[in-house]
Amino acid sequence: MGDSDLAAGRPTLKTISKMTGLAIATVSRALHDAPDIGADTKRRVHEVADQIGYRPNRAGVRLRTGKTNVISLVLSTDHDVMNHTARLISSIAGALRGTPYHLIVTPYFPSEDPMEPVRYIVETQSADAVILNQTQPNDPRVAWLIEKGFPFATHGRTNWCDRHPYFDFDNGRFAELGVERLAERGRKHILMLAPRLDQNYAKDMVSGAECMAQAKGVRFEVLKGATSDDGSVVAEEAVRAALAADPSIDGVITASTTTCMSACAAAEDLGRVVGRDIDLYSKEAIPFLKRFRRDIQCVQEDVATAGAFLARAALKRIADPTALPMQGLDTPKL
Repeated sequence: MGDSDLAAGRPTLKTISKMTGLAIATVSRALHDAPDIGADTKRRVHEVADQIGYRPNRAGVRLRTGKTNVISLVLSTDHDVMNHTARLISSIAGALRGTPYHLIVTPYFPSEDPMEPVRYIVETQSADAVILNQTQPNDPRVAWLIEKGFPFATHGRTNWCDRHPYFDFDNGRFAELGVERLAERGRKHILMLAPRLDQNYAKDMVSGAECMAQAKGVRFEVLKGATSDDGSVVAEEAVRAALAADPSIDGVITASTTTCMSACAAAEDLGRVVGRDIDLYSKEAIPFLKRFRRDIQCVQEDVATAGAFLARAALKRIADPTALPMQGLDTPKL
């Protein structure tokens, strides 16, 4: 390809080489941030690449290097619209900015086997690493990826977390703080609208709440008939039924902004006033709940930090699979 590259809309490394007077190998190494290339040269190459709209040919990259320069975030489609998924995607994509890597989202439906998208990515070599969330203690996806030696990182821990990169929110501590705060406010009977109990973070949440409830001498129970993964309508109906059946419930812990709002609607439907007759406690990815009802008790989950960390952890795993895995934990504070 020659001068026709630009006219054809397909600028290549050769195009940048001609425009800068640098060797093609130098251009390539500059674009990949090679340590032996000077900062001025890198800046010049990147400026020209941006100017002409250069994009690497992924098929060519894959043939030359065996890599796709893609990281795939595998997500279930059952997430409610106000959860932290969008913030997680944004932060991962932001952390990959300026690297050769790009993010793709691989969705799967609740009726599908969660293993299917992972198998597809690995077997078709459509990404160099995957990021998973909604992990289970003995997550079959994690076990299979470890067996295959395929790079991955998880948003949440597993029973094998000593062997793989992860970033997690300390949900046990989150629940402890919730029970402690509600007990301080005089609440005696606390209900938790928990995530599905087959997930690691749900088990941590319930365990933390149970331990603190015992220490504080308050009654604690997990809502039956609904989880925070069931959606806002189902959650609201289940909380309303529980509060109507047992008026002694005076505190509710939820796992997300959406379910907290559902619990609030259920309590207010029954004439309860938040902050006076009942207290609500939740976590959130962005400051919102205090604007919704100022007496809601809440902590912030730093999803932006989580996403950026997971992106870096995946990149490190791709670069050196034998290195110690990056692992991080976000400990909440009221």
